[in-house]
Amino acid sequence: MAFLTVFTPTYNRAHTLARTYRSLCAQTRRDFEWLVVDDGSTDGTRSLVEGFMAEGRIPVRYIYKENGGLHTGYNTAYANIDTELCVCVDSDDFMPADAVEIIADTWQKRGSDRYAGILGLDFDAHTHEPLGGYFPEGMGECWYLDLYAKGIHRADTKAVMRTDLMRSVAPQTGFEGEKHFNPVYMMLQVCDVRPLIVVNRNLCNVDYQTTGDSMSAAIWHQYVDSPRSFTKQRILEMTLKHNTKLNLVRTAIHYVATCIISRNQRWLKESPRPALTLAMAPAGVLLWLLILYKTR
Repeated sequence: MAFLTVFTPTYNRAHTLARTYRSLCAQTRRDFEWLVVDDGSTDGTRSLVEGFMAEGRIPVRYIYKENGGLHTGYNTAYANIDTELCVCVDSDDFMPADAVEIIADTWQKRGSDRYAGILGLDFDAHTHEPLGGYFPEGMGECWYLDLYAKGIHRADTKAVMRTDLMRSVAPQTGFEGEKHFNPVYMMLQVCDVRPLIVVNRNLCNVDYQTTGDSMSAAIWHQYVDSPRSFTKQRILEMTLKHNTKLNLVRTAIHYVATCIISRNQRWLKESPRPALTLAMAPAGVLLWLLILYKTR
């Protein structure tokens, strides 16, 4: 019986999806399943995945949905996962052969209701080095926000989450016409209540795409395209318990900038920290001007 679901939200990535599939077929431990959530692809993704399913090498499920953005793919995944743990592997990334085994061994030895899941490393698929380096030696657990807020690790990481906790905060509700709402919004909620077990091991090889539909590309344009979504995330971040004063300042600045973009006249009243927000308003205006410059 599967204990882990590897889920892959995908949109027009048929040219990279086979590599993800091959890496899963090569896993040294096989008690997992692969869930592909197709966000309205038009490039033959369905027939490709149906071919994978016909091979019968690993359990594969395929769900097609109308295009709605990355967070809606996560919503669909969480609504259809019934294994204890789940992890997202993007359609342009792939797992090292021992990733599932590392996850299983770690959870069996150290997992409990006290933890939200497991946090491992993303490796650059070309340099074969961990993005942002390794975690500090001897760090056995951490609060997720501390990685960035306290400067522990500033690059992308790979989180393996308890499915029950993620389903408790799903679905992530966005805004009509805005597709750039980072699903980290759900993870921030869960990981403000429970820490993550840290493993200083490679759980995913990352190959960033540079095309405009990549979540990691054109961040400046994403601010303009989805300002209400970014504002909603900043509101959440200003309410998190595990935070720092410096990160609250940064969050307030970003909040002001995205409120200006969305023309939200209730920006001060809706802020969870109005005094800080008012103090950071001049800096928020400067960030807004920078965003305008970057997207001109």
